[in-house]
Amino acid sequence: MGDIRFGVDDLAQLRFAVSPLWETIAALRASADPGRHALHLPWIKQALTVGRERTDLLPHLAELEALAPPPRCPLAEIEEELATLAERPERAAPVLAWWEAGVRPHWPRIRAVLEADLAYRTRQLAEDGIQEVFAHLHPSLRWSDDRLSWTGPPVGRLTRDGGGITLDGGGITLAPSAFAARCVLLPGRPAEPGRNGTPPCLVYPSRGVGTLWERRAEPGDGLARLLGRSRAGLLGRTSTPTTTTGLARQTGLSPGAVSQHLAVLRDAGLVTGHRYRREVYYRASELGLALLERTP
Repeated sequence: MGDIRFGVDDLAQLRFAVSPLWETIAALRASADPGRHALHLPWIKQALTVGRERTDLLPHLAELEALAPPPRCPLAEIEEELATLAERPERAAPVLAWWEAGVRPHWPRIRAVLEADLAYRTRQLAEDGIQEVFAHLHPSLRWSDDRLSWTGPPVGRLTRDGGGITLDGGGITLAPSAFAARCVLLPGRPAEPGRNGTPPCLVYPSRGVGTLWERRAEPGDGLARLLGRSRAGLLGRTSTPTTTTGLARQTGLSPGAVSQHLAVLRDAGLVTGHRYRREVYYRASELGLALLERTP
């Protein structure tokens, strides 16, 4: 048991993030303990066949968990995080190999679940405030006064003595994880000459993980006749935010073809797009979602 104590500045610096590096490490632990991660058995059966990339890293799993850097931005790139990890242990190359073999082929599906969680949390923050976000983040967490407390096993390597930490005004990052079985606190990095500091990150189990490996039904014939099968299929995959590249991987269409179909769907008011960094994320509009729900 322990707690994280917040100041006013820390609440103002609250961030959300998705960390592909942490998901890669958490996926490694899940593959090593199938009994505790039964929801992931469809994926674990494939992961066990990956071979050397996975088995080479398993003896170093605890080290990787302890040294994994907290994410610096909402949608971090694996290459950026690996560059930071490489400054700590000499295992960035095998981690990248495991990412490529075991996680990256499924990343569009995983990231869609994580982004849906972020969309839910940010909407909850806007509508109900930070106390409600913390109150529903995970059953082991409790928000009271100026602190976030937890019960159960210690959270992260900062709290093994059962104590707590006080944030220094830089806030904290909250990151959902599809593979985490419990909350984990990743320690931040202090500022150094020429480098900004990184706040701590609280990793928590994501919502919606139970649907991660479900087989997705294709839109009905009625919608396919209305929009065309390719556009209907793309619309059905935008119930959570996704990119042109992600849709191309899921459907087998070329990125150019996906862009053309999305332009038609956007002009019809069925999808919306917003840019973050170098990518545009598309999501079905209320009209698009209603069409998906009502078309047989």
